[in-house]
Amino acid sequence: MPSDVHIKNILRQRNLAPKKRFGQNFLIHQTSAARIVATAAISPTDTILEIGVGLGALTRILANRADHVIGLEVDRGIVSWLEEKGNLPQNVTLLHQDVMKADFNNLANMTGGRLKIVANLPYSLSNPLLFKLIENRSTLEWAVVMLQKEVGERLMAKAGSKAYGILSVLIRTCATVSPLLELGPGHFHPRPKVVSQVLRIVFHPPPASVLGLPDCDQQLLVRIVNAAFQQRRKTLLNALSAGCCSDLSKPVIEGIIKAAAIPPGIRAEQLTVEDYVRLTRSFQEKLIG
Repeated sequence: MPSDVHIKNILRQRNLAPKKRFGQNFLIHQTSAARIVATAAISPTDTILEIGVGLGALTRILANRADHVIGLEVDRGIVSWLEEKGNLPQNVTLLHQDVMKADFNNLANMTGGRLKIVANLPYSLSNPLLFKLIENRSTLEWAVVMLQKEVGERLMAKAGSKAYGILSVLIRTCATVSPLLELGPGHFHPRPKVVSQVLRIVFHPPPASVLGLPDCDQQLLVRIVNAAFQQRRKTLLNALSAGCCSDLSKPVIEGIIKAAAIPPGIRAEQLTVEDYVRLTRSFQEKLIG
């Protein structure tokens, strides 16, 4: 693995300065990359989808552990450098692609099954990609992601806490999240101003906590959760009346909330995941009936 100085020289010589629009922070310590891959518990028969190849710090170690690595990299300059340098292992397929525009069903077909993802996420991309993972949960087995610690705390936050929000609720409807390790700013170039956290998100087989939730309309659930938290200072009744359910009268919405055994005056962060699922089912019954 190149040293910090070597990486700076490579980036300068090839005019590959980290781009703000991509939120690039390159992993520069081989031991850190090895620790991340070790915590991912990768099998020799696995095909791994790596999001954000960068200079290949994780890619090379992943290739030693897995059968095949498909790497997505959005930066054309970095892709060209990796292709010309030609030092990626033979079992790596490098794709110049923006993950936010990628078709996860196609990627799953490429890997021959549910996706197993390893990603060093740019901080600016963390939330959008996490929402994309939730939307594409049927194509996923697990994801090991490195992101800003604050985002990780939101993913794992419990009802009643300040960090509890939209991601906290939606991820719990389809997966479990476990912290693996933390990395300080010195592990990256350029150095971020925050601590990074590596998390493991398991989608399949469905965890017991997910199997225990009743079925509900997922799109409606997302609308309700978004409406509740976008105006989290308001009561649930007022937030839903002003948001996703504005076509219903306030007394009707109040009745639907009460039918779900939830106080209308409660606020978004006080509802558990089970509460949100029950509330969604209550709306379904009213709208269908």
